[in-house]
Amino acid sequence: MINLDKINSDDICILGIPTDENSSFLKGSALAPDKIREAYNSDSTNKCSENRIDLGLEKKIKDIGDLEINDFFCDISTSVQKTLDRGGHLLSLGGDHSITYPIIDAYSKKYSDLNIVHFDAHPDLYENFENNKFSHASPFARIMENNLASKLTQIGIRTMNPTQKLQVDKYNIKVVSARDFNSINELNIEGPLYISIDLDVLDPAYAPGVSHYEPGGLSTRYLLNAIQDIDVELVGADIVELNPLRDPTGLTAMVAAKIFKELCALFLKNS
Repeated sequence: MINLDKINSDDICILGIPTDENSSFLKGSALAPDKIREAYNSDSTNKCSENRIDLGLEKKIKDIGDLEINDFFCDISTSVQKTLDRGGHLLSLGGDHSITYPIIDAYSKKYSDLNIVHFDAHPDLYENFENNKFSHASPFARIMENNLASKLTQIGIRTMNPTQKLQVDKYNIKVVSARDFNSINELNIEGPLYISIDLDVLDPAYAPGVSHYEPGGLSTRYLLNAIQDIDVELVGADIVELNPLRDPTGLTAMVAAKIFKELCALFLKNS
């Protein structure tokens, strides 16, 4: 059950969305939100971001709990909308990547000129994957076909097939492959900005606890640099596709917690 009672304007609200009902190939990402929190709170490290903000002392960061999902799309979109109506920014912990579509549905009602930066090994642009319009392989097809974002930039892609390339051309999406990615400063990122991070954007050497291994990805350092180099207003973000069933050592959960800290620092920098 989530708690919206104490949200103030510009709070950074942490929302767990523990669902993998739209996952293909493997289940398990529904277990991720608590594992990310556990890694963040681990005594093996501290809560400081790399710019030396002690996030543990920041009263603007509020964990509002996990969403109980009965109706996938409506429950997520409505809860996000209520958070935004109270003036909060949202950092969502998935769950699989299907959660991004209903999240952006809510964001589009507040931000008519929303820009999205999407870090992923996969474009997630299938028109209809396994006869499921809500599949985690399709959220950005739904977002773009419904005009929910002004611009979509995808970084780290390394599985583009002809079907998805047609979608890229249809919706005028900017795609930067893992091979070609050097610096986010080259990409003319604008705000208001939403960042969506699928952990399989990272090479499996850095993040083995994901459902879909795709070698040749970014290093953790490259991803953190990209987050830290962003200099526009961040209004929302998600971290998705951690699969604890493939993460027995907790390495990927700790990587997710590190990304979590740097996203929180970015919210604070530009708030």
